[in-house]
Amino acid sequence: MIRPWHWLCSQGRLLKASPLAFYGMLTRRRDWVVEKVEYAHTESAKWRGLFNVLRSPYMLLRGLGLSPQLAGTLLFAGTAVGGGVVVNETVFSERSFSRGDSGTYAAPADIPTSYSDSNNTLRIELSTTPVGEIVIEDITLGDILEGSDLPAGEVNVLFLGGLPASSGFAETYLEIGHLTIDRFRCTQLLLSDIQAYELNVSFNSSDGQSISVIPGVPHNRAVGGGMRAESMTTKGGFYDMLKIQAGTSGINGRVDVMRLTNIQSRGGPCVLSRLKVGTLDVFFNVSGSGDGLAAKDFILSVVCQICNIGQNYEVNVSPN
Repeated sequence: MIRPWHWLCSQGRLLKASPLAFYGMLTRRRDWVVEKVEYAHTESAKWRGLFNVLRSPYMLLRGLGLSPQLAGTLLFAGTAVGGGVVVNETVFSERSFSRGDSGTYAAPADIPTSYSDSNNTLRIELSTTPVGEIVIEDITLGDILEGSDLPAGEVNVLFLGGLPASSGFAETYLEIGHLTIDRFRCTQLLLSDIQAYELNVSFNSSDGQSISVIPGVPHNRAVGGGMRAESMTTKGGFYDMLKIQAGTSGINGRVDVMRLTNIQSRGGPCVLSRLKVGTLDVFFNVSGSGDGLAAKDFILSVVCQICNIGQNYEVNVSPN
């Protein structure tokens, strides 16, 4: 055993005799310590990742590339064919917006109020409770998926907005602080009866387009409130239709931030109507049904106070 005093003396003699040798000794000891610390961190990360995978079979299936619906179905079914893996039927037995399950959701609830085995519609009803954020991204709509079609009586593959007055119900609007429509692929993209304080429309390509901007004085807006629900977010999935609307209660729906991005659709138009928006961004969308430039497949009519329109292109677009 080397006594501390003797070790210090030997290191002092080494420093006096050869400073370079002393420095080399220090760097070797430093590298040895750093190597052991890095090894410990690497092993800890591996164990932590394994525990997270074992704790969340749903995330494991999503990581393997399964859609939210298929991953939930496999877990709910209770068995993995031929693999000998058994999953408790209570795991993810509830349908959920955050997991991408279809159904009708009364915002901001994550569990649907109703759903139907005859269709695969994702529907959000907004009423008295304001929502902080709604984010829907990376989804496919309409008849792109084999065997999928619009529900009976529906003509739009995507609808976002309020409702006209009818059958004793007052007209409703969706009030949104900041709305982003980004990277849609639609046969038609139709925006009408919209008021926006600031409108930004750029880099949209369409098989014919008609952009009508009406100067006005819509006021800027944001949605607050102490009882405001924070967020509704879902990513990935196949649906026959997406509908987000103010319900038939005669009360406007209110959302502070809404972002709909990377949505591919076929089988009907994407329609936005009866909106009152603080800032409306419409970027990088592609619309067209292959019917030539004379037929307008991107139609926008918005009343705005600040209107920024530029670099939108008419090109021949074939349907998906």
